[in-house]
Amino acid sequence: MTSVPSPEVLRAPLVVEFPFTRSLGPVQSAFLTGLRERTVLGVRTGDGRTLVPPVEYDPVTAEEIRDLVEVAATGTVTTWAWNHEPRRGQPLDTPFAWVLVRLDGADTALLHALDAPGPDAVRTGMRVRVRWAAERVGAITDIACFEPYEGAAAQAGTAPHTGAFDDPVTGIVAAARLDYTYAPGRAQSAYIHALSDRRTVGERCPSCRKVYVPPRGACPTCGVATAERVEVGPRGTVTTYCIVNIKAKNLDIEVPYVYAHIALDGADLALHARIAGIPYDEVRMGLRVEPVWTEGGRYPDHYRPTGEPDADYDTYKELV
Repeated sequence: MTSVPSPEVLRAPLVVEFPFTRSLGPVQSAFLTGLRERTVLGVRTGDGRTLVPPVEYDPVTAEEIRDLVEVAATGTVTTWAWNHEPRRGQPLDTPFAWVLVRLDGADTALLHALDAPGPDAVRTGMRVRVRWAAERVGAITDIACFEPYEGAAAQAGTAPHTGAFDDPVTGIVAAARLDYTYAPGRAQSAYIHALSDRRTVGERCPSCRKVYVPPRGACPTCGVATAERVEVGPRGTVTTYCIVNIKAKNLDIEVPYVYAHIALDGADLALHARIAGIPYDEVRMGLRVEPVWTEGGRYPDHYRPTGEPDADYDTYKELV
């Protein structure tokens, strides 16, 4: 056992971001293409309800629905909430209201932003209209926002629409992003600090005596707090692995390469890391590996074979 003083708990900004690409069926394609053409389409169910935004299946009966109808670009606020501090990527960069708007001719409400001078200017039941974006591409952002409107409800109801447009939108790419501050906590802060000294430190459960790396501050099996720190490794055994054939954005590693679960000597939980220094098709379960550090690196860049004989399956089968 290694006695290590309690380090400062770490905190750092973390961004999880990826582009989400999806194809569109005929209903969603018509809806988004219609927005590009300043036309709002809904879909009519078998019992006569008009759903906006449109869906491909009736949420009540699960019946497939394809009957498109055009509704008005004006409507009524059914409920709202004031947004005091707009975030990156939201429809407006000044305070605004999130509103559910039931467009004239629709039976359901559409969620979007309302440009209003303050919360006192917003109320349930107020009339609003679409403010179209100057440049439209076939996305929900073609509705820049809603704005107050003094006109009465449209009387024309809904009109059937074929959904046919020139150059229809067939797919979308949505940028998914989550910004937050990550605090690893006492146990993982100690683990990260130790890595910067090229040591791997886990914690032992006082009940089952298993050593967890990375430590979690509590035993996932027994549910009791862990505090006894134990240095493990640095060598370990590949318990299972996968071959990566798709190159990740902003990751300067040529494919194919291998990512593996590695049970470090003395640990009862496998961690994951990249395997290098061996052809990808020669990586195998039981392979003995050791960490490789780069100059100034705070954690191992990858693991490589040690040249030792492969570990017997019985020595790591509980960690697969």
